Amino acid sequence: MSGAAALLVLADGRFPAGGHAHSGGAEAAVKAGRIHDGATLEEFCRSRLHTAGLVGAALAAAAATGHDPLALDEAADARTPSPALRRTARRLGRQLMRAARATWPGPELDALAAARPKGAHQPVVLGLAARSAGLTPLDAAYASAYESISGPATAAVRLLSLDPFDATAVLARLATETDEVARQAEAASRGAVEDLPAASAPLLDITAEQHANWPVRLFAS
Repeated sequence: MSGAAALLVLADGRFPAGGHAHSGGAEAAVKAGRIHDGATLEEFCRSRLHTAGLVGAALAAAAATGHDPLALDEAADARTPSPALRRTARRLGRQLMRAARATWPGPELDALAAARPKGAHQPVVLGLAARSAGLTPLDAAYASAYESISGPATAAVRLLSLDPFDATAVLARLATETDEVARQAEAASRGAVEDLPAASAPLLDITAEQHANWPVRLFAS
């Protein structure tokens, strides 16, 4: 399987990569009152898309391009100041690696799994999975960028009992910006690893640390 069909499989929320258990920071934002309806969800997703979303999409595109995945994993660490988010990224990467190796087995995935038995950062694994599936770096960037907003949108439906139609409309309104971020990420992936985007979202880092210490929570992150 390659081409558009493989991209649909990789980006499908039902792909068994563990993303359904994570809110992408939405749970903490809902508790703080920063997300309380469709409009504030859109603001949150837009900010996430242009920061963490851009960084993740560029890492994924670079992995799909053929950059050294171990160097990319180190670059992802450097771009993730929150220990809680680093742990989350590696847990998600480990789960995605299992799904990807079962779906599109290949020597590059096997090598990264052996080098990072506790999990590489999820965007790096996603990009390598895309490469193994015969997808392009732009495809990998799209999958990563879309995931950066679809996760919080889906979580908001559960957290707020938000109308699913409203959450989907948010994703549709952000489509043009998702296109832009994916193209930026793919262009950046053609350069050196050290020059990949490093956009920061300090509030996501701070609230991730707080969320990790909650005694009761609906989502893992």
